[in-house]
Order: sequence, then structure tokens, then C-alpha cells
Amino acid sequence: MAHKAPHLRHRHRTSSALTALLLCAGISAAALAQPAGAQPAAASGADARPAASAAERGATDPLPALTRAAHPLRTTEPGGDLRDLRPLGRMVGDAGVVGMGEATHSSHEFFTNKHRVLRYLVEEKGFTAFALEAPWSTGLRIDDYVVHGKGDPKQIMKEEFQRDYNFWNTREYLDLIQWMRQYNIHHEKKVHFIGDDIGYGGPRLYDDVTGYVARNHPGLRARFAELYRGLRPADGTGVGEHMRGCLQKPLAERKDMADRARRALELLSKQRPGADRAEFDLVVQNARNIAQVAGQYAYDLNDTADVTRAMLYRDEQMAANVAWWREHTGGKVLLSAHNAHVAYRSDDERYPKVQGAFLRDRLGKDYVNVRLTFDAGSFNATTDPEETKIEVCTVGPADPGSNEHTLDRVPYRDYVLDMRTAPAAARAWLNVARPTRNIGTAYPEPLYTTALAPSYDILIHLHRVTAAELLPAATS
Repeated sequence: MAHKAPHLRHRHRTSSALTALLLCAGISAAALAQPAGAQPAAASGADARPAASAAERGATDPLPALTRAAHPLRTTEPGGDLRDLRPLGRMVGDAGVVGMGEATHSSHEFFTNKHRVLRYLVEEKGFTAFALEAPWSTGLRIDDYVVHGKGDPKQIMKEEFQRDYNFWNTREYLDLIQWMRQYNIHHEKKVHFIGDDIGYGGPRLYDDVTGYVARNHPGLRARFAELYRGLRPADGTGVGEHMRGCLQKPLAERKDMADRARRALELLSKQRPGADRAEFDLVVQNARNIAQVAGQYAYDLNDTADVTRAMLYRDEQMAANVAWWREHTGGKVLLSAHNAHVAYRSDDERYPKVQGAFLRDRLGKDYVNVRLTFDAGSFNATTDPEETKIEVCTVGPADPGSNEHTLDRVPYRDYVLDMRTAPAAARAWLNVARPTRNIGTAYPEPLYTTALAPSYDILIHLHRVTAAELLPAATS
């Protein structure tokens, strides 16, 4: 991997907030070297469906078995008849958390398909929350809109979805959020928006915690003011500006801030909950997220081993935030993240354990996941060495020998497939690791070798995707 100080020329970018931290920290190329076995990104090609390779035409050709297991999808757009999602509903079963991935971080069809699945799960399966790979405090702001109508969603998104989170500042997510608001207007049982990430902790978190302390434990006000000294984003400071400022602090100062945030959480957790236990639990969770965010910045991002620990920490905390919601509210959650996060196994030695694995450990069979793949199309990604210039990138049909090449031979444009119950020939094929697209916020990226069935329960394959419609970004 080429290096151009203080930024990396190309890096694996399947996570959003942490990789933004790595970029700004000027981490060395050795710390994020391309893992062994990674292959160059596939080049663009023709638009025709791929022909079967010689090996795929052999006696063990999985195509007939994959075709028998596949259920065609009518569309990826959220409006209209949802009956074609009934097979997906049966695959989900009674699970309370469904992790739905994406093979790029900014394709229209991945986002609209999640919107469509959310509608189905809410209307037919009783789901009550959508969780996004975005800051917890961002989720609180958006939830205030979808539940109470507070604020302008377009302005909230512009202010909150900055830096790598800018890839969520799209027309598709605005449509999803506005649908949630309209649903809540007409239904007593509300649908909530959750942010599960730890890249940023907004002023709302600090104000909620210190306000609660002032009302219920006034003798601790000075102590919390000292513990949170320098942590709360300054008024008028944008998300991106605050994140950059945190990374510019010396490591010792960042570690001290993390230690003080942790002690504040411990102190609050020891207090009596009072009459409103739900309020106390939420305030403690807000304090926990403050500590999570400060802890994320406390790693030495110029040290290879610490980078690995930071990645492990991030996925563990994202899983903990989703599990907290599930366990404290009882509500069912559709979790949106990259394929690499919702998985049970990691394809990258720099990601020793991922969010989906932590969720399975904590929730057991209450968690199921869905892998998204595509054959060809477009997406938004950064393309410059500094990873600040967003462009529309396009790839042609997947190469022979890849997972996507065979999946796209199934005679349905888009389809869903349960890998746990597929015929034996399909399962045997799905258990073998092959080159697979895994595109994050930067492009080009290497192909990674992925065995689909050991890492995921359900597969949704799309023939073609197009770039999501980015909304105007904030200047910060």
C-alpha cells in the first residue's frame, strides 16, 4: 500500500467512524497494510450477465440448488406491495434484532431496500426501531423528529452526518426518516431511530447527564463538571470539526479524557435510580456512550496492535448499544451497517471480532443477519489519497470465480435466499471462501475472500445498483 504522509493512499474502509479517526491521525501504512490474500479491485466491464466458468459448469454446479432456494424480489423501492418479502419474514422468524448489511456504503438500492424491509418488519413483524451506523447522539436527535416531530430532518442530517457519516446524508435516508415520522403520526406504537456508533458524542448527551444530576443529585454537580471538563463539544462546533479537534490532542490528554468519562459513568451508575427507572437507565446509557466515544479516541492509532484493539473496541461497543436497546425496551430492531459489521466472522485480521459476532454472543438466536451482494453498478466513494473527494464509481459484472459471478447466474434479477436451509449443493458452495466485493467509503478497495454461509444467515443479491443521491453537505 502506497503511503503519502499524513494520509494513506488506499485503505480498507468498511467501517466509517473509526477509519475517519485513522485517517486524521496519520496512521502509518504498516499499521493498516493490506491483509494477506486481498486482491486488486475488479475493473469495470460490460453490462451483460456473466457466463458460467468451466469449473462452475461441472458436476457440482450449485446453480440449480441456488435457484431452488431463491425467492424473487419484486423491487428494491419502498413503495407498493410488500408480499414478496414474506419469505424473508419467515427466514427472520422470531428474531428480535436483524442485522442487514450492504456491499457499498452509498448505493441507492441498498438504502431503499433497507427502507422497504423496515416497512415490512414494522407492519408485519412488529419491529419498532431502525439502528444505523451513526453516533448515538445523532440517533437521539433524529428520534426526536420521528417520534415528536421536533426539528427539520434535512437540517438535522446536514448537521449530524459529517465526515465519513456524510455517506448517510442522502435522499434515500431522508425518505426513510420521513416515512418513520408519517408512520408515527398515525400509529400509537412508535417506531424509533437509533444511532449505535461511537465516533462522536453530541452536546445532548452531556446536557442530559448533567441535567439529571442537577435535578436528582445536586451535590454531585461540581464533580461531574470536573469529570466532563473539555469533553463536551463547544457550542457552534460542527461534528467534523469536533472530531478533528479530538484527534489533534496529545495521546496522554485523550487517555485522561477517557478515564474521566469512565469514572463519571461509574459514579452515575452507583446512584439510586429514583422513581423513574426508565429515565435513569437512559441517562446512564448516555453517560456510557460519552465514555465509549472518549475511549475510542484513547488508542494510539500509530501503533499496529492498538489499531486492532481500537477496531475490536468499536464493534463491541456498537453491538452493546444495539443490545442495550433490545434488552431495555423489548423492541425489535432492524440494524443497518456494512456487511463486514453485521457478520459472524471477519475476513480481515485487523478486525478480530465484529459487531455481528458480539451480538450473537449476547443475544443468541435472537440475532440473525443478512448479507447483501451485487453484480454490477455504481456507488459514491472517496477516490483521492486524502479521501476527501467523493465521486460516483462504477464497476462492471463480477469476475468468474467470485461469489457474485455465480450468484448473478440465478435467473432472478433480485432475490432473497436462506443459506441455513438451502439444498446441500448450494450449502456446499456457500461454505467455500471466494473473492467478494467489500466496498466501504473509499475506492478502489481490495477484494476479500469470503465464505458466505459461515458468516451470514440470509442472502439478498441484487443484479445492479446505482449511486445514492447525496444531499448538500455542511461546510464543517
